[in-house]
Amino acid sequence: MPGTSPEQQAVEWKLLLAQFPASVVVQVRELTTTHQAELAGYFYEQMLQDEQATLFLTHEQVKSRLHGTLQQWIVSVFSAGDDDAALQTLITQQKQIGEIHARIKIPIHLVLRGARHLRERLFALLCRQPLDPEHKLLGQRLIGETVDLAMEVMSRAFSDAHDRNSRSEEGYRLFSVAQNIGVEQERQRSALLDWENQLMFDLAVGQPFTQLPRLSGSEFGLWFRHKGAHAFQGSRETELILEGMRQIDEVLLPLFEQPAAEPSVEQRLHTLRTLREQAKGIVFHLDNLFEQANVLESGRDVLTRMLNRKFLPVILAKEVAYARQNERSFAVLAVDIDHFKHINDEFGHEAGDLVLQQLAALLSNNCRGGDYVFRMGGEEFLVLLVDVNQGHALGVAEKLRQQAEKERFRLSGEHDLQLTVSIGVALHDSHPDYQRLLRQADRALYDAKHGGRNRVALAREMGS
Repeated sequence: MPGTSPEQQAVEWKLLLAQFPASVVVQVRELTTTHQAELAGYFYEQMLQDEQATLFLTHEQVKSRLHGTLQQWIVSVFSAGDDDAALQTLITQQKQIGEIHARIKIPIHLVLRGARHLRERLFALLCRQPLDPEHKLLGQRLIGETVDLAMEVMSRAFSDAHDRNSRSEEGYRLFSVAQNIGVEQERQRSALLDWENQLMFDLAVGQPFTQLPRLSGSEFGLWFRHKGAHAFQGSRETELILEGMRQIDEVLLPLFEQPAAEPSVEQRLHTLRTLREQAKGIVFHLDNLFEQANVLESGRDVLTRMLNRKFLPVILAKEVAYARQNERSFAVLAVDIDHFKHINDEFGHEAGDLVLQQLAALLSNNCRGGDYVFRMGGEEFLVLLVDVNQGHALGVAEKLRQQAEKERFRLSGEHDLQLTVSIGVALHDSHPDYQRLLRQADRALYDAKHGGRNRVALAREMGS
C-alpha cells in the first residue's frame, strides 16, 4: 500500500470502489446485508474444522459474540461509501482487529483462511443471483479485492503489533534472567533446599504419599515453571531441570506410596539416593543458567523496584498461553490505596513515596516465587497469582487487605500511619484476550471502592 496512515489507506479504498459501477457496489452491499447471519455461521462452521482454530473459538464468550461481531464486520466492510471520514473509521477498525489478533496470538494464517471461506461463500451467493455474466464477474472482483484490502490493512497492523510484542518478549526474557541475579540465585537454591528438607521430614514422620510435597508446586517449582523456564528458554539446562522435576514428582515420589508388599529398607534408601541425585542435578543446572545471565534493569519501577507496565503484556500473554495449554488458572488483583491523596496532602509527597515503597514490599513478601507484582502507576498495583482457583485467589487478596490494614507505615522521623487498600479480583476463565481480564479486575476494584473501601470484590460477569 502507498502509505500507512488511515488517510492514505482510505484514499486507496476509495480508488478501489471507483473502479466499479454503482449498481455492482449496491448489489454486493445488499447481498452481504441480507446474508450476514448465514455468512457468519458458515465462517464459524468452517473454522471449527481446524484444530488450531478451536483454541480461540470455543470459549463461550467468544462463541456467543462472534456471530454478531462478524456480521457487523461483513456489513461494514461492504457498506463503505466514498465519504473520507467513514473510510478512515473503517480503516481504523481493521487496524484494531489486527492488533487484537496479535495480542491474543491468533496465527495470521487462520485469519486469512477465514477470509478465504467468506470470500468463496459470497461468490457462491452472488452466482445464484439473476444477474448477467458481466455483472457477476464485476461483483466477484469487488468482493475479492475488498476482502483482500481489508486483510492487507489488518495484516499490516498485526505484523507491526507482533514485532513490538516480539521485541518486548525478548526484552522481558533478558530482564527476567537478570533482575538481582545474585540474590535470586541464592533464593532459588534455598527454596529447593527447603522443599528437600520438608520432604525428608515428612517421610521420616510417615506422612502418606498423597501429603508429600511435590517439587512442581513448591516455591522453587512455581518460580521455575512461570519465570525461570521462560527466562532461560531454549537452553539445554532448562529442559533438564523440567525433566528432573517431572522425574521427581511423577516417577520417584510415587514409589513411596505403600503398595501391597511394603518396600524394603534397601529399596527406600535407593529411591532416596536417586531423588537426592536428581535434586543435586537441578541445582547444578540452575547454577549454570545463572552464570550465563547479565544484569539488566529496564522494566523495573524506579521507586518501588517492582515491575512496571513495560512487560505486563508479555507476562499476561505468557500466562494465558500456559493456562490454556495446561488447563490451569491464574488471577489478577488490582490493588489501590484508599484515600492516598489525603496522605500526600497531609504529609507530603515524600511520605507518599515511602508508603508506596513499603506497600510494594508488603505485597511482594506475601506472594510466592512464581507470582508477579507490578506498580501500575500512582497508588495502584497489580498482583498476578499463578496456578490458583477462585477460593485461593480470594484468600490471598483478603490476606493482603488484612496485612495492609494492620501494618504501621513508617514516615520520616518518628511518625507512622495506618491505611487500607481496596482490591478487585478477576480469575482467568480461558478467554484468549488478557485485556478482558484487566477490565474485569478494574471493574471489581471500582466495586470495592464504591462499596465502602477496605474490602475485596470479585469480578462480575461481563462481555468480552
